[in-house]
Order: sequence, then structure tokens, then C-alpha cells
Amino acid sequence: MAHATARSGYEHLVERLNRFPQGAPPSDRLYRILALLFSEREAGLVALLPIRPFTLATAARAWKTTAAEAEKTLDTLASRALLIDARRNGEKTWVLPPPMAGFFEFSMMRVRGDVDQEALARLFYEYLNVEEDFVRELFARGETQLGRTFVNEAALPADDTLHVLDWERASEVARNAEHAAVGVCYCRHKMQHVGRACDAPLDICLTFGTTADSLSRHGFARAIDNAEALDLLAEARGRGLVQFGENVRERVAFICNCCGCCCEALLAHRRFGSLRPVHTTGFLPEVDASLCTGCGACAEACPVEAMTTVPAGDPRVPKRRVARLDESACLGCGVCVPACARGGP
Repeated sequence: MAHATARSGYEHLVERLNRFPQGAPPSDRLYRILALLFSEREAGLVALLPIRPFTLATAARAWKTTAAEAEKTLDTLASRALLIDARRNGEKTWVLPPPMAGFFEFSMMRVRGDVDQEALARLFYEYLNVEEDFVRELFARGETQLGRTFVNEAALPADDTLHVLDWERASEVARNAEHAAVGVCYCRHKMQHVGRACDAPLDICLTFGTTADSLSRHGFARAIDNAEALDLLAEARGRGLVQFGENVRERVAFICNCCGCCCEALLAHRRFGSLRPVHTTGFLPEVDASLCTGCGACAEACPVEAMTTVPAGDPRVPKRRVARLDESACLGCGVCVPACARGGP
């Protein structure tokens, strides 16, 4: 294997990746992933790059090479979505994204022939879904979660919508983004290669800002306007998908439209729920037991198994069931509300 004969470059890159807050625990599978995405030379060079966005002069100095040679390498890496490039104050800059949310996802955001995506998908699945260290490090370490849930705005009663702040609305992110792009869902694309994908749409995950601009210029996503971004959010809500985005108030870089069977964040929430791996919204559904028929539609719609049905304890109708919410597991996403035949919890 490539990493066995030239491991030092990849080891340096792993050390560099672990300077990110979430880290990437060393593993044979991680080295194999990196060997599919980077050459040994590229891995060694990227390991020398700073954490923050940097200029051409910074890279040339770190690599002890000419500006022309450095720019050629930087542009090659950006063309494969291993670096994000942008212009800041008229000057071109680059930044190394973290593995997640970052170049792991970008590698699967389009169908491509320059990388063995089936092998890559299987390695991603084994590194994230079979091994536990990386996902635990990513979602369950520290006090600040990597991502947050956006509430289904359409599911809120009219008198509650005033309490949703602008930064809590996925629609506000999409409406005000300077750049927006749509790409293939990394999670479902990966699961497709390992025979575990669902029928939720692939081309529906959104990026914004400089990330969207870079990915669309290099063909890893399709540039869209704000109106189409809003339409895609509405389509995702209509399909019962959870909107999950970067846990920041300003300059949100991504909003994924997630299912409970493929999405890394929601799978992590089910695995490590007690560790609060996902920042939830401030909303919880309330079940009106007097109206609930116990049909189970809300439980089927819930992506994290927070909603179930239990015996109603009605002596007149012994077999009657009602919905029950596990508040400690609930994302506050509101996906259950439109699923309810009686108008929602």
C-alpha cells in the first residue's frame, strides 16, 4: 500500500490535521484515505501549511520554493477541493479545510474518475461508522458542538415564529449568502457505494460563502442563486429531511439536508446522544394525547428515534396507543409535525 512505503509524509499530514480542534485519530484506514487523496509529496507539503488562511508568499516561504512553483501546487490542490481558495482584499488566499466538515465531504460531492470513489467510500464508512474514535472526536468532544439543527420554520405555530432569531433560520442563511452552491450529499453518496443508501435525493446539500465559490469554480458543486437555495431548503423539508449546519452565528459555510439512516451527524446523535453531539434547537413538540391516534407517523418520521408510541393506558380501548417524546433525544427539528395526520404534535 502507498502509505506503507512512504508513510512519513502522511504521518506529518496527520499531525497537521490534529491541530484542528476535532482532530483525526491515526488509523490504518486514515492513512489509506489520505493516500487516495494526496500524493506523498503533496501530503508533506500540506503538513507545512498554517491553520489560518495564507497567501502565496507564506506557502512559498514554508516550502522553500519559488512563488510560481508554489502557486502551481496550490492551484492543483484547490482544483481537487483539498484546499479552498478565495480572494481577500484583492489578494488570493488558500486554506486547508479540516477533514470534516471539509475535504472528506468534498471528495464525494461529485461523481469523479480521478479517484477510486468506491474504495474511498468503503474506507470512509469503516473509519467513521465501524471505528469509533474519529466520530467520537468529531461530535462528542468538548463543550461546543461542530454542527447545529435548524428548526423546520414551516412547522412552527404562527405565534412562535417571532421567537426564532435570524441566525437560527436556515432560510436567512440561504437568503443572505453572498455565494451559494449545491452538491452531491457526501453521506448518501458514500452509503450508495456500500449498499446502504436510502431514496432521499443526492443533489441537495448546500454550501455558502467562500466555500461555495471555491467548490463551484472547481466543479465540485453547482453555483446557484439565493432563490434556488431557498427552493432546495423547502424541497428538503417536504421530504422530511433535517437541516443541519455549521454551528456558528455568522458566515455559515454549509447546510446539509439529512436523513437519519445515512447522515453522519444524526447517526452520531443516536450513538452518543448522552454526550450531546449535536446542538439542538430551542423547540420541542408537544403531544396532545386527547387527539393522538397512535398511528406512529411521527415516530416513523423522526430521524433519531426520539418519538415512539406507547400504550395509552385507556381502559375503554386497551389497544390504543399514543405518541411519546424522549426530550433528551429530540433535535427540535420539527420533522415530526408535518408527518402527523392530525396536524402535528
